[in-house]
Amino acid sequence: MEKLHIPVLLSEVVASLSPQRGESYLDLTAGYGGHAKEILDVTQNYKDSVLVDRDEYAADFLRQKFAGTNVNIINEDFYSSMLQLLQCGKTFDIILADFGVSSPQLDQGERGFSLKTDGPLDMRMDRRQTLTASDIINHWSEKDLADIFVKYGEERPGSAAMFARVIVHHRPINSTLELANLIKTRIHGYFKVHPATRIFQAVRIVVNDELGEIERSLPLIPKLLNPGGRAGFITFHSLEDRLVKEYFKEASSHGEESELTILTKKPIVAENQELVINPRARSAKLRVAKRN
Repeated sequence: MEKLHIPVLLSEVVASLSPQRGESYLDLTAGYGGHAKEILDVTQNYKDSVLVDRDEYAADFLRQKFAGTNVNIINEDFYSSMLQLLQCGKTFDIILADFGVSSPQLDQGERGFSLKTDGPLDMRMDRRQTLTASDIINHWSEKDLADIFVKYGEERPGSAAMFARVIVHHRPINSTLELANLIKTRIHGYFKVHPATRIFQAVRIVVNDELGEIERSLPLIPKLLNPGGRAGFITFHSLEDRLVKEYFKEASSHGEESELTILTKKPIVAENQELVINPRARSAKLRVAKRN
């Protein structure tokens, strides 16, 4: 599992967040611990560090990976975890959030994220929640489907309406490949990216309330950072990146009263060398800010 998931922008994250021995670390989307291991190897401060992930498979993996240390591992969504940590009065020197879907989530067909491996229409990062991709695909109205394909998949309105209509007319749809192939049959000619990619993105974002969680969480970052502390966010599509960019801009625009100073005027992206090893890093963008 560990080898299957390659953390994106690893050297850039470490360089930008500049961990120092003894510093405390909060990883809001720890996944399979790739970023966390590199940072904790430097800080060696396990007892004051917290690793969060809403996926129970990832949380179990983290417990095994960091067995023998006293790092705190929380199996919860990151917004709820941040509220808990604030209530406990916890603050940190380094905070990191990687908003991407992990390779194991994509590659395990039974999770329902994959376009290439058949599985149920699930897409829940936290399988304790009730809403699934099947609920959306098989029960939402044609208009609501078209709306989320435009809003969260950034699909063109005409295409979104067509795909929504096709889905409604072919219900029930029972698996990921059935949905992916249904969309694919409506696109003629050569395509570099699978035509259902944006549809899957939109449904996944809605199932997991991904953008809502980011919006709610960003204003809490300064409250969880120590003075001089650094926060880094890795995004994978323009909707996420826009939220981080606009929040950083607002939080750093009040002169001496600003809570944050932006350390990355432009987002950091993967070098060609990384893209050869890990093509999924091609859309990754890292933005970093410092607590004043």
